[in-house]
Amino acid sequence: MTTTPEPRGRLGTGPRGREVQIERQFRASAEDVWAAMTESDRLERWIGRWEGDPATGKVTFFMTAEGDDVEPEELTITECSAPHRFAADTSVGEGTWHLRFELSQDGEVTTLVFAQALGDDPLGSVGPGWEYYVERLARTLAGEDAGDVDWDDYYPAMSAYYEELDGAPR
Repeated sequence: MTTTPEPRGRLGTGPRGREVQIERQFRASAEDVWAAMTESDRLERWIGRWEGDPATGKVTFFMTAEGDDVEPEELTITECSAPHRFAADTSVGEGTWHLRFELSQDGEVTTLVFAQALGDDPLGSVGPGWEYYVERLARTLAGEDAGDVDWDDYYPAMSAYYEELDGAPR
């Protein structure tokens, strides 16, 4: 286990109300970050892959970073404005997660704001989970192996930070 990274998340307001937001900067173009987050073969390097035709507004998502026995999820694309804004709803068990990201580029640096609308899921697990995956994305964009990111450095190590953001443990 390595040193716990500093949490980057915050609570903010998005199109669906309160949300957890994680901001990261990458030395890459917005187009490259967009491709890493939307093209199935590049997405699989850090989180999972999708199958289907995105033009229909729905794809099946396989979260392959979680292992081979994870059930696929239906992902409904609600916004796709390449290479700047993407939003989708995905089934998680019996619930739904409302996810979105925005990209902006200034010179050689692209800023990502990744967000999940707050629902019933405990922020103490949601926040660290997305911190973990955004770090895996960062590693792939840097040409490194996302497999080197250790889950234990994020959860439960960052849980208290996220619970405090929400004002009380949930």
